[in-house]
Amino acid sequence: MDINATFIGQIIVFLIMLWFIAKVVVPMIAAPINERYQKIADGLAAGERGQKELTAAESRVDEIVREARARAQQIEQQAHLQANEIIEAARRSASTEGARILKSAEQQIELERQSARDELRRQVASLAVAGAGKIIEREIDARAHAQLIDKLVAQI
Repeated sequence: MDINATFIGQIIVFLIMLWFIAKVVVPMIAAPINERYQKIADGLAAGERGQKELTAAESRVDEIVREARARAQQIEQQAHLQANEIIEAARRSASTEGARILKSAEQQIELERQSARDELRRQVASLAVAGAGKIIEREIDARAHAQLIDKLVAQI
């Protein structure tokens, strides 16, 4: 291989081309590659932050669900207690009302019993007067002897 002027010219042109590529072409290619690299690095960092936030959010959700369940159980227990209190109050009210109705019925029965006794006394007195009138064979005037009849009714 002979080193001649053509070969030295080719080496000089090759070195100029290398310098041109290093100064112009490589930065044009490297800039988008570096930007892409930076975007990928930012995306990975955001993904890791998102994963951490997701884990934190899941733990917060679990805590909120536990609190909600505990609150629901507490509300359910309060509802049961309130229902039992309402039922017990209704029982007491019904018992009181029943006792009141029973007492009223007993009073009504006593009044009717007393009225029946009074009516029976009047009828017995009337029969006694009629019987006495038959015995005496003359009629006794009930108006004239009202005091006598009242005494008789009171004694019976």
